Amino acid sequence: MGIIEAKKYEDDVYSSLDQAVDYSKEFVFTDKVAEPVRNYEVYKPYNVPFVFSTNGRPYLKQLEQKSGIWFWDARNPKHPRRPLESWFTPDDLKLKLSAPLEKDSDKALNDDDIYPELANRDYQKEAIRAVENAIGEGKTRILLAMATGTGKTRMAISLMYRLIKNKRARRILYLVDRQSLANQTANSLKDNKIGSQPVSSIYNVKEFTDKMPASTTRIQISTVQGMVQRLFNSTDTADKPTPGMYDFIIVDEAHRGYSEDREMSDDELRFYDQSEYISQYRRVVDYFDATAIGMTATPAIQTVQIFGEPVYAYSYQQAVIDGYLMDHNAPYIIKTKLSENGIQFKKDQEVNSYNYDLNEQEKFRMPEDINFDVEAFNKKVITEPFNRAVCQELVRRLDPNDPSHGKTLIFAATDEHADMVVRLLKEEFEKIGNPVGDNAVMKITGQDRHRDIHIKQFKNEQYPNIVVTVDLLTTGIDVPSICNIVFLRRVKSRILYEQMLGRATRKYDGIDAFNIFDPIGQYDSMKKYTDMNSAINEKTVQRSVEECYSLALDAQSEDSLKEYRKQLVAKLQRKIQRLDDKQAAELKNAVQEDDLSAWARSLESATQSKLKSESGKIRTISEFRLKPRTALISNQEDEVVKVERGYGNNNEKPADYLEEFTNFIKSSRNEIPAIDVLINRPSDLSLQDLRQIQSVLSAHGFKENDLQSAWKTANKVDIAANIISFIRQAALGTPLESDTAVVDRAMSKVYGMADWTTVQMKWLKRIEEQLKQNHILGPNASTAFNDIEVFKEHGGYKQMKRVFGKQTDEIVSLINQNLYA
Repeated sequence: MGIIEAKKYEDDVYSSLDQAVDYSKEFVFTDKVAEPVRNYEVYKPYNVPFVFSTNGRPYLKQLEQKSGIWFWDARNPKHPRRPLESWFTPDDLKLKLSAPLEKDSDKALNDDDIYPELANRDYQKEAIRAVENAIGEGKTRILLAMATGTGKTRMAISLMYRLIKNKRARRILYLVDRQSLANQTANSLKDNKIGSQPVSSIYNVKEFTDKMPASTTRIQISTVQGMVQRLFNSTDTADKPTPGMYDFIIVDEAHRGYSEDREMSDDELRFYDQSEYISQYRRVVDYFDATAIGMTATPAIQTVQIFGEPVYAYSYQQAVIDGYLMDHNAPYIIKTKLSENGIQFKKDQEVNSYNYDLNEQEKFRMPEDINFDVEAFNKKVITEPFNRAVCQELVRRLDPNDPSHGKTLIFAATDEHADMVVRLLKEEFEKIGNPVGDNAVMKITGQDRHRDIHIKQFKNEQYPNIVVTVDLLTTGIDVPSICNIVFLRRVKSRILYEQMLGRATRKYDGIDAFNIFDPIGQYDSMKKYTDMNSAINEKTVQRSVEECYSLALDAQSEDSLKEYRKQLVAKLQRKIQRLDDKQAAELKNAVQEDDLSAWARSLESATQSKLKSESGKIRTISEFRLKPRTALISNQEDEVVKVERGYGNNNEKPADYLEEFTNFIKSSRNEIPAIDVLINRPSDLSLQDLRQIQSVLSAHGFKENDLQSAWKTANKVDIAANIISFIRQAALGTPLESDTAVVDRAMSKVYGMADWTTVQMKWLKRIEEQLKQNHILGPNASTAFNDIEVFKEHGGYKQMKRVFGKQTDEIVSLINQNLYA
């Protein structure tokens, strides 16, 4: 049907297609290979729906325009000409003729402003619109870059629903590269609903175990390995998909299979040649006459080469800013003697060597002196003492029997290493008197025969709580309860590193940030190369709020001012969006603005003079901290020597943090009236004043718990002092007192005032409890008892006058005189 062999253009099929199109104007082509399709338009000026051209040379990507079967859908002018590896079947052509014109479907998509509830976040709808716009422009390779945990699968389901609903797609192939991801996608189609019906029941869905779609199939899930087998390696042509079988291919985790992330495929490389794997992966996408949509959190260079630059990007940083993903705490950098000093072997020393292929130990004599640093641990040199020391530290901080702390994912170097870590963790939990069940700590790797069952348990059940993996769980697996990441494997790939961190970014009730435990220097090795935000211009990402502010103030032209002001507002808005309710309340109080976003928006058109007047607020927001194949065997002893933590906004050492706090208090006492009142007239301090002080300090990285921890570490003294004591100590040099000592001193004076009745003692105990919670009552009795909720709801100052009579004001006055004397 409509087949034209333009032999005289044998060397240039693309040119021959142009000639074939011109030639076809003289003819009317009729359907001879399938049932006639009635009432389709006359596709002027050619009078034919489809045009083909070939020189008979098999398709080769390197000679794309001189090989293959070139095809053009003349009904749809925006439909790109493209080469096919084989001819359409009669059924392919019949189905194509039965489809509406693409321009009509594109208009229906554009007019459809209804998005399923399963993916109705603003950025998900923006991503869908970006893809649909690209489809309408005739693009056949489309890339979406969306951070891990932002709902790519749900977004894809919503997109597929809209494409099928508006008759832009008859059948869609959802391509993954692992069975576990195929199962996860199938479950998502069953679990997510449009209205009251699961998507899988609305559209006939074939899972990866079904080789061929039925005529009614609208969505088919397949692994790339299975599709490669059916397309290129099978002798059974009945199971071979045809080029026109799918209108769209959605490629999940589109970065997979390319050379930049080859470290992900340690197990696969034992069975597949990497270059062949990459070639076949791409060949699957190129085989079909279908628009390919790639989805990934971490685009590789090769990904962009195939799919083009992302039509939409939603970064990890932006998702954290918008409150959809978790930030991470400052990492726990676990340092041991061996990790600090390395492992040394001397020339002629006889050592044991482990042969992975034979699965046995061998004797080996060292040909020269050699020193292995921590990067080689668990790969080039197996060291159980190092791993035991790390496991001893981990069991001090993790508890598989307490689900409130979330789950833990440990990345090991090899399958054998994963076995060792599981064994050592169980032994060390036993040693500290916290034995765990056999399934509480588990290995899940590519060699786990029951990995799909274990992944499901890890996601949905209490146990396993701690899982050790190699590469199986680096990508695509959604377990929202993972709140701890442990690196025991050093990787050099940015993509792999970001995928590993991405396992813990999903929000989990009760956890405000996830933890990173790093005994092998992974975090430091990568921090210069990644910020989990590869789609944003690097220079802009690295600029701070204060840097953008300075650039705006120093701008010499209106265009420069506009650009830097835009960057400043964007930075402010991102930080504001990341605040939870408590943090937002702190910051609002600190800058005295009821609507932080509205205030930031007001700066979009601000003059330089206006920006200067807002310097205090901008500085406060800027500094607000938001919630960081053979191997030698070594038996050299090891132990943890230190676990470092950073304090404040700059991850400082304890003593430096305390010194910075002292300098800040001394420099700010004249700029912030409430701090001056606290230092010179603490009895006049109101709860509102104290809350503002706490908000300002928190914005600059100074928090009560951190100050207590830093004081304990720097001075070897554990004093649970409150923020008022820390401020007065920094400003006046007064001794630091615990909160209990301060309250006991004041209340002992009150208890000695009179022979109190039972009812009065009950109220005095309430006053003492409020002092321990709030550190102060207020400048006078009227303010204290009318402002503090527990007194206010029982009648406030008037009620207290009934209980204590004339002594009411004296009680508060005496407390204020003795709290911070």
